[in-house]
Amino acid sequence: MPIDIASIQHTTAFWAFVLSMFFGAVTQRSNYCTMGAISDVANFGDWTRARMALTSIGVAIIGVVALKATGTVDMAKSFYIAPKLIWLSHIVGGLAFGFGMTLASGCGSKTLIRVGSGSLRALVTILVMGIFAWFTLRGILGVFRVWALDSVAVTLPTTQDLPSLIGLSGNGAGIAAALIGVALLVFAFIGREFRADRWNWIGGIVVGLTVIAAWYVSGRIGFVAEHPETLEAAWVATNSGRPESLSFTAPPAYLMELLAYWSDKSRFLSFSVATALGVVTGSFLMSMFTKSFRWEGFATTEDLGNHLAGAALMGFGGVTALGCTVGQGLSGMSTLALGSIITVVFIIVGCRLALTYQMWRLDRAG
Repeated sequence: MPIDIASIQHTTAFWAFVLSMFFGAVTQRSNYCTMGAISDVANFGDWTRARMALTSIGVAIIGVVALKATGTVDMAKSFYIAPKLIWLSHIVGGLAFGFGMTLASGCGSKTLIRVGSGSLRALVTILVMGIFAWFTLRGILGVFRVWALDSVAVTLPTTQDLPSLIGLSGNGAGIAAALIGVALLVFAFIGREFRADRWNWIGGIVVGLTVIAAWYVSGRIGFVAEHPETLEAAWVATNSGRPESLSFTAPPAYLMELLAYWSDKSRFLSFSVATALGVVTGSFLMSMFTKSFRWEGFATTEDLGNHLAGAALMGFGGVTALGCTVGQGLSGMSTLALGSIITVVFIIVGCRLALTYQMWRLDRAG
């Protein structure tokens, strides 16, 4: 019986939409926000939301260990752990994304959540972010990225996940990764204030589970052992042609591209586009259920300018670094990729620089 590629793509997109609805609903209700977590720690010494993020990472790491151990998803094919380490792209992209998300009041996923909750300000932000992500994927910024940043790289002797880099393999690598995941969970749940509000740990756990589920959907449901055209293994539902999990910088660009070339029959509703649409839908449903849906616009011209600049930096930075606070901070970190760790560190640095800039602006205005 011939393989129906279109049917597999549609099925994968459907389940991607469903799981991302859960992501959108839970993050909207729990106020899950990476930028907010960094700001809370920097300004108030409050680790509650940071512990929520660490819970997600811990759950996702353990889940990826299980997927690898059972052979459910071929994680070695993920672009996160490829031997080529584009370290300068991770640094520059991470800095740009971290600074941008602070100016824009939230990362790509938070912006999509706010779109679903009625924010016209977030809608403008996501559109501009998508345009600059598109420019960085296919356009003039993409030429600069490949020439000036991606070309500065090192090729490692093995895949770039931490267990492999320190010489572990097989069960040893899985045990080491699982212990890291458990350590993050223990640190998160030590916090009394974190445990006090159930939505903190519900949000952290559910987000981690959706990352695992996304790996399964793209890497298992969307997998074809022998593509009828190439006769090779293929992941037919993703834009990268590899197993992916959640990420929210490139998907708005892919959605624009899909709409722009709708008549092109080779285009399809990909896994990542479906997840972006699902997040908005889930956030909308939760905001209506909790009666928190509110129309929101820009307060001042300066507010508009900050969001436009922040959106542009996020679009460029997220694509350059191969992911955002979710794409690298959760999906990438679930593989313990060195590039993901570098990106996350510099996203935090960029966010801190932007917070310092904002405080300086406030002091000048005062």
